[in-house]
Amino acid sequence: MAIQGPIPVTYTMVFPHGCYIVGEVEPVKDFDASSNGRFVQSRDKQTGELVWQVAVMDGDPTLKPAQKTVAVKILAPVQPVPPQAMPGLPFTPVEFDGIAITPYVNATGRLAYSIKVREMHAPRQTTQPTQSKAPAGKDAA
Repeated sequence: MAIQGPIPVTYTMVFPHGCYIVGEVEPVKDFDASSNGRFVQSRDKQTGELVWQVAVMDGDPTLKPAQKTVAVKILAPVQPVPPQAMPGLPFTPVEFDGIAITPYVNATGRLAYSIKVREMHAPRQTTQPTQSKAPAGKDAA
């Protein structure tokens, strides 16, 4: 099989309705290396980068409440800084770049996905192109 390791995907494939930060960016603990109260931060197996984690809420209105919040792991040499909060919004919108997912079977025997990203930033502003129409019944000259 040609696919080896995490599968690269786009932000809109994972979060077509956007997503929002609902937690702090925290280091991920390496449970095998940590012992006796000594914390060791996890490193990504493929890149060796430090692994950080942030909880985000998926903006998809069709998801059940238990499915809305997911952990996103961020690979970065230093702790990533979330985008600035937006006035009037209860949660901070966020986008990610360099996304890869790894499917796995969770403890309940269901298919789940681990989401790893390379960058976190504020959503990009997109503008919709305006369409000009010729007046009804008139030919454009």
